[in-house]
Amino acid sequence: MSTNEASELKREIGVFGGISIIGGIMIGAGIFYIGSYVLMRVGMNIGLALICWLIGGLISLMGGLCYAELGSMMPKAGGATVYLNEAYHPIVGFMSGMSSCLLAGPGSIAGLSIALIASFRTFTTISDVGLKALAVMLIVFLTVCNCYGVKKASVLQNVSMVAKLVPILLIMISALFMGNIFPDVSLSTVNEAAQSTGRSVIGMIAFAVVATLWAYDGWQNLNALAEEIKEPQRNLPLSLAIGIGGVIILYMLFNFSIFRVLPMEDIKNMIAKGDYYLGTEVARRIFGNTGAVIVVIGMILAIFGSLNGLILSGPRVYYALAKEGHFFKMFLNVHPVYKVPTNAIIAQGIVSITLVLSRNLEQLATLVVFTGMIFKLLTILSVVVFRKKYPNMERPYKVIAYPVTVIITSLVFLGLILNNLAKDPVNSILSCAVQIFAVALYMYFDRKIKKEKMNEEI
Repeated sequence: MSTNEASELKREIGVFGGISIIGGIMIGAGIFYIGSYVLMRVGMNIGLALICWLIGGLISLMGGLCYAELGSMMPKAGGATVYLNEAYHPIVGFMSGMSSCLLAGPGSIAGLSIALIASFRTFTTISDVGLKALAVMLIVFLTVCNCYGVKKASVLQNVSMVAKLVPILLIMISALFMGNIFPDVSLSTVNEAAQSTGRSVIGMIAFAVVATLWAYDGWQNLNALAEEIKEPQRNLPLSLAIGIGGVIILYMLFNFSIFRVLPMEDIKNMIAKGDYYLGTEVARRIFGNTGAVIVVIGMILAIFGSLNGLILSGPRVYYALAKEGHFFKMFLNVHPVYKVPTNAIIAQGIVSITLVLSRNLEQLATLVVFTGMIFKLLTILSVVVFRKKYPNMERPYKVIAYPVTVIITSLVFLGLILNNLAKDPVNSILSCAVQIFAVALYMYFDRKIKKEKMNEEI
């Protein structure tokens, strides 16, 4: 497949495409089980659980609006890498980019591919070896699809987005109207709930919000495609606001619909037995055994959409690093016909397959989370940096309620970083090892660039 270094990325993603990418990544299998963790962390208080879902959604929305300001200012491929380069130092952006290239992007792709194939174990027996082999094949298939142009990949994302919403909405709407339970959403038992968890009310809420943020994660990936979005100054903020806002509404209604069907005693018994898939039980009670099949189909489609969205957005970080000059020039190449960074797409696929073969799902999740939070925090803080550094730069969109929005969102992500470091210091430090490698690689390319400039002068 020939490439042309002089080619440019093509703007082919509209507002609906942007919304589909955000929703496709955010709405994963977590919608079916994370609600159980939120309930446990608030002492089984339904009203407080719903409030935590709202708080987590609003935090994600505030983070998305910060990214919207940055993306509308600098609509370039690479997203956070570009902003960190300009706000702090190119080495910070490079470290972020390397984390995306080696951990966050491929790690998430590897984890989702394993999770998707594992969903089929409801219908048939799949060995661990077979599971990984099928996961590799899935990554190869979607990698090839994305090599044939962002428009085709975006269409695939749109179709999977709509397809996976059908079973989710079917379960949710049926439960809302066919359920005969009126759940107690009052907060009268909050103090008792806090005592049962051994935490203060504030601590209990914070712990539960962390769980919701894992479900909401993924909104930041759209900025990596800014150079391929039509009218990015308008469509990027619009896609982020509508996409994240829509997911907030969906998550809250879906979780409320569960409480319309399942009595609290049944929920407690399920969780006590280690069965966290409350949505599956709701579907079974409404539709019988067919309901369980519907949920599994919904899970598969949800994961597929997230997986394709990550494979679509990730390679643009490779492209951005190469364009900046401190990475291999082969990743700067864009296919002359399909207008996509083919080499970067293939490289991402190779790294993802390597992680599938070498890590399990839990290890992948741990490696992805820690460094992602660090750079998300730095990216959000760069809104403040740019306001001070470039006060006169054109900002087609400005984050609302500045600087309160930035401060609140930054404090939340700082708390997540400290929490992860305390809970799993070994894997957190292991994730940081990638940053050491990134610094060494940056210094290598920096010396190479300086040497080339010196030779030119001679």
